[in-house]
Amino acid sequence: MAVAARSIHGTRRLKLQVFRTVVFVAAAVFFLVPIGAMVEFSTRGNSGQRTLEYWKEILAYPDMVQAIVASLELAAITSVVMLVLLVPTMVWVRLKLPRLSRIVEFVCLLPLTIPAIVLVVGLFPMYIWLGTNVSDSILTLALAYVVLVLPYCYRALDAGLGGIDVKTLSEAARSLGANWLDVMWRIIVPNISNAILNATLLSVALVLGEYTIANNLLYNNLQVELVHLGRANAGVSIAVAVASLLFAFVLLVVLAFIGARPRRMHRDPVAMLASPAVSSQK
Repeated sequence: MAVAARSIHGTRRLKLQVFRTVVFVAAAVFFLVPIGAMVEFSTRGNSGQRTLEYWKEILAYPDMVQAIVASLELAAITSVVMLVLLVPTMVWVRLKLPRLSRIVEFVCLLPLTIPAIVLVVGLFPMYIWLGTNVSDSILTLALAYVVLVLPYCYRALDAGLGGIDVKTLSEAARSLGANWLDVMWRIIVPNISNAILNATLLSVALVLGEYTIANNLLYNNLQVELVHLGRANAGVSIAVAVASLLFAFVLLVVLAFIGARPRRMHRDPVAMLASPAVSSQK
């Protein structure tokens, strides 16, 4: 019986391994074939030889360079504002206002059900007022992008907070003399660092790939400029698209490496807060 059970278990493991391999190969072909075709097109010369002329011409388009810089700035601003708004709010709701958790979840997930073009119609009067009275900078798009990334980042952070006992950790830290800033920065944030990284990655990916809102609000971000450049020079447009994909891939690897890096802690994080309190009593 034991031999038969081992044989069945080994057969199941082999089938599972084959299934995983097939799925991985199919996914790799699905993603790599279009990217390979883009690389081939962006390195094809007029006479058929390989050249990097299109890649070298990227910097020759100042509007494209400005669009890339603006998109990166928007990604950074959106990620920071999103984390500053969501993390303290979600922690406070879990600790003090648990009855409002469903309402907060509904509000955060609501943009997921609203098409981007409908959001533009609602945001357009606000951006007219901002452009007239405050600033018409493209960085004001961060206000719309925070709303856009809210559902995805909420889910990522909610999963991280659900994996720890927020109430016990915060009460222990508060009983040892920590203020709320210390509780948030030294207790909660380190314990949900992976969730924060995932939320940041989702935010950056969505901002770098957003087209509808920027185009309808008449701002030239990376995707809008890619469309405009594609009408004038398709080779350079494809080269920029490949470069943006490579940048997103490198960013994903870096964030995954940071998230997987083991954190060395010689003492419990709550105990770290006890030492100042104990020393002050002495």
